[in-house]
Amino acid sequence: MRISSSFVALLLVVLSIAGCGEQQAAVLPAPHTLTADAVGHYCGMDLMEHTGPKGQIILASQSTPVWFSSARDAFSYTMLDEEAKDVRAVYVSDMGKAPSWEKPGVDNWIEARSALFVIESRRQGGMGAPETIPFSDRADAEKFVADNGGRIVAFAEVPQDYVLGSEPTADASAAPPLHDHGDGGHH
Repeated sequence: MRISSSFVALLLVVLSIAGCGEQQAAVLPAPHTLTADAVGHYCGMDLMEHTGPKGQIILASQSTPVWFSSARDAFSYTMLDEEAKDVRAVYVSDMGKAPSWEKPGVDNWIEARSALFVIESRRQGGMGAPETIPFSDRADAEKFVADNGGRIVAFAEVPQDYVLGSEPTADASAAPPLHDHGDGGHH
């Protein structure tokens, strides 16, 4: 069997494109360790003073992360037109690996677009608002739902009204989901 040189060239192009996609996924900047110096972007308060999951966004335009006292606030940042759009990564506390709700951990980050989120639970976020509670493992999320109510959704399925609304509404589950803007989830 003889393979044509054009077939080999096409195969090499396809493999190099696939390799580029894998390399791009691998170049996410690493999350920063949560320290006592971290201050919430919206509240201006020390993150360590709040319970529940935290968030950090890594921007291309600055060397330090933008910190959030709740995972929900990190979602808000990606949705608001007035916020920076050079987002390289969105990290949230993996609550399945957290020591407790009161101590969500300093290094147990998961990239938000690969996390599962429990919404509409009885747990409130760091600022006393409804929270998007992140998990890397579905079994951990299911256990949390069994103990605290709510439902499990992917990053792109979190309703915008749930994140940007001041109070949860009875029809929050009917709100339109977030959509990927065609840029690999970077907003």
